[in-house]
Amino acid sequence: MKLRMDRLSGAAIASLVLITVALGGSALAQDKPDVIRIFSHPVHERVSTGDQGGDITAKWQAETGIAVEWTTLDVAPLGDRLFREMTLPETSVDIGFLLDRRALPRIANLLEPLNDLQANDPIEDFDDIAQGMRDALTFDGKLYGIPFRQATSGLHWNQEIFAERGVAGPPQTMEELIEAAKALTFTRDDGTKVTGLTILSDAPDNIIDMARAWDADFVTPDLKVTANSDGMINAVAALRELFEAGALDETVFFTNDRGALLSGMQTGRFAMTLASMGRNRLFNDPEKATSPGAVQTTTTPLASALVGTMEFAPAKTAFWAMVIPKNSKNKKFAWSLIKAMSSKESTLMAALNGNGPVRASTYSEPAFREKVSYADAEQAVLSVARLAIPAFDNAARASDILVEMVQAAVLGQMSAEDAMNKVQQRVEPLMPQ
Repeated sequence: MKLRMDRLSGAAIASLVLITVALGGSALAQDKPDVIRIFSHPVHERVSTGDQGGDITAKWQAETGIAVEWTTLDVAPLGDRLFREMTLPETSVDIGFLLDRRALPRIANLLEPLNDLQANDPIEDFDDIAQGMRDALTFDGKLYGIPFRQATSGLHWNQEIFAERGVAGPPQTMEELIEAAKALTFTRDDGTKVTGLTILSDAPDNIIDMARAWDADFVTPDLKVTANSDGMINAVAALRELFEAGALDETVFFTNDRGALLSGMQTGRFAMTLASMGRNRLFNDPEKATSPGAVQTTTTPLASALVGTMEFAPAKTAFWAMVIPKNSKNKKFAWSLIKAMSSKESTLMAALNGNGPVRASTYSEPAFREKVSYADAEQAVLSVARLAIPAFDNAARASDILVEMVQAAVLGQMSAEDAMNKVQQRVEPLMPQ
C-alpha cells in the first residue's frame, strides 16, 4: 500500500520522520512490530516503570506506536530461559537482561553485536556509562550488551535499634560490626526477638561482602582461586562466631527467604544486613516499614588490620545488561528501545524508581541526590567495587561448592579453615586451563 504524503497531516508526517530517524532510517513501516518483548528479572520492570521517576519506556511507546511487553523471571530461571530462547532458530524475545556472571565469550555467537548499531544510531554520551561494565560485555572488540543496572553492596543499619541498645553506629570496623551484632541481639518486653545481623547465603555475593572487609576474593579477577586465603577464612569464622552467639539470623541465612529479610528489616527485627545499597528504599518503604527512615545505608567497614590502607571495603558489585538475541527478528526496533532506556534522562528516571545507575553523571543530579541518602557512599564505593565472582564456565558450580562449605562451617560441622581448604581443592579443577 502506498502512502499519499499530500493527504497526511503535518503531525503525522513529523511522526513518521521521527520513527524513521529513531530507527536509523532503515526500517519500513510494514516491518514495524506491534510489540517489543523484554525478558528480565522483576526488578528491571519495576525500576523501568515505577511511579517515582516514571515509566522510561512510555515516551518511546508513544512515539513509535509499539507496545512493550515484559516477561519476568527470577535470576536462575531467567538465565536458563534466555539461553534456550537464543538457541532456537527464531525467538520472540527482542531484548534480554543478562547478568554479568553469564557474560561468557562462548555465548557471544548467540547475541547480536552492537558496534554497528551504536555507530549508526549512538546512545547518548556513551562514555558516561561505566567503562568496566562495558568492557565485561566486549569480546574480540565487539560489544554485545548495554549496562542497565548495578547492584553494589553496603551496610544497612537501623539507627533506632542502635539507639535502643545504646550502641554507637554505624560500626567503623568489621570487628565493631561483629560485636555490635551481638549487642543488638535481644528480646523486647513484648516478646519480639531482634537479631543483630542477617544475610543471604544462596550465592557468593553476601559471603564475599564479609570477606571484602579483609579485601579478600573467592576467585580473583584473573581467575585464581583464593578460597583458603586468610581473609576468606576470617570471614567464614566471623559468620560462625555470630551464629554461635545467636546474632546471625539462621532462618534467612539457611533458607534464603528474601521476603523474611525484607520484612525483618522493615519491622525492626533485624538490626543490620549487608545487601545492595538500593535496598534502602525497600527497607524504608513508608507503607510497610514500622519506622520509615530508620534504616541508614553506608559503606561496608574494613577489618581493623586494613584501616588506613583504604577508606572502606571494596564491596561486591554486580550488573545487568540489555542484550539482543542474534535470532531476534526486530533488532533495529529493539536497539531503538535500548537507546531510549539508556539515555541520561531514562537513567535518572530509573534511578528515582530505585535502580542502581550505571552512569557517573546520575550521581550529580540534584533530584537523585535529594531522594537517595546514600548517593555519596554508593558513588565512592563504585570506584573500588569489584564483581563477587568473575565470569567463567563453571562459575555456578564453584559458587554452589562455596555456599555448601560455608554453611557447613557456620553450623560447626568443620572449621572455617578446613571448609575453605576443601573449597580450594574442589574448585581449582573447575577453572579454565
